[in-house]
Amino acid sequence: MAATDLLRRLTAALGSLLGGVFGGLFAVHTAHAVDLPEDRAEAMFHVYDGGGTKATGPALLVRKKIADKVSVTGSYYIDMVSNASIDVVTQASAYKEMRSEYALGLDYAYRDSLITLSAGASREPDYTANRINLDISQEVFGGMTTVALGYTRGADKVGKKGVGFFDDAQHWQYRFGITQILTPRVIAAANFEAISDSGYLGSPYRSARVFGAYVHEEDPRTRTSRAMKFRLIGDVGGDTLGRTSLRAEYRYFWDTWAIKAHTLELGASHYFGDAWLADAGLRYYTQQHALFYSDNAPTETRYFSRNRQLSTFNSVGLGAKLAYTVKQVPGQYDIKLNGAYERVRFKYADFTDVRTGAPYAFDANVLQLFVSATF
Repeated sequence: MAATDLLRRLTAALGSLLGGVFGGLFAVHTAHAVDLPEDRAEAMFHVYDGGGTKATGPALLVRKKIADKVSVTGSYYIDMVSNASIDVVTQASAYKEMRSEYALGLDYAYRDSLITLSAGASREPDYTANRINLDISQEVFGGMTTVALGYTRGADKVGKKGVGFFDDAQHWQYRFGITQILTPRVIAAANFEAISDSGYLGSPYRSARVFGAYVHEEDPRTRTSRAMKFRLIGDVGGDTLGRTSLRAEYRYFWDTWAIKAHTLELGASHYFGDAWLADAGLRYYTQQHALFYSDNAPTETRYFSRNRQLSTFNSVGLGAKLAYTVKQVPGQYDIKLNGAYERVRFKYADFTDVRTGAPYAFDANVLQLFVSATF
């Protein structure tokens, strides 16, 4: 596949620009009827560098309301990837390519409901992905509770350069969430998602090891995943701390490939005056390996893989974000400069670097710089 599974997840997350992260941290004081998102324009430059893979590129987003009931969104995202990861340098030669992604969305506000319909597509030389999303959120109990439902349908085309290989992958995702205002200063949220995948779910480039010999990996063609996430955000400001917010988040994931994973994240945000907003967070992730994963299988079975993203590993990420309000006219516009940096350490328990025989580990750096403006 053109980029690693890890890079796909990270760059997908980067594609959601950070304006919403900062904007909601202190909105825990009052409840109000559902509103359309603000008119907004954002431009971002992002960098991911870790494990021999580097991805850089711009991202653009524009959102505009129409007649106070409808909001239209368009976004464009580019990754320029150079890959010399552990899989590449031990089995193939390094390569460079470009991945582009674009999306269109429509928000419709009706009374206490917000309906969002969006579609997106990404293109690489040997991989295309298309998706359509439908999300509905409803405020109840006077705006104290928000219930959200969501559905995503995805269809991918998987290829391999130079050999005429093509296959398909299909994806279905269902989402359900509840956000509850517990007090004027505390918000709690619970979310559940179910994902069903079918088709070609591996990589035509990746090999497994059986008795020390490299053979093409064989992954199951179906996979069902579940995840639950709980989040708590509290405004702990006062005469001493000022406008300060704390958050805690836990996510549990499990699937039919026998992978179980836990994610714990802690963070804090603080306003310095009216112009500066700083945020810091620590995230820990751990998972156990898939049933058919092996670093060096003793026998060839129906399914076998040496994909390190299916192995036993953990990661620790420490990140910080900073936003500066350049100019603000209440009710008219504001302009912000934003920056975010995260350092992530990955350690694998049962995936070895064949060049050294030691368990593999690497550090990754994620940087985002962008300007946002409401109008």
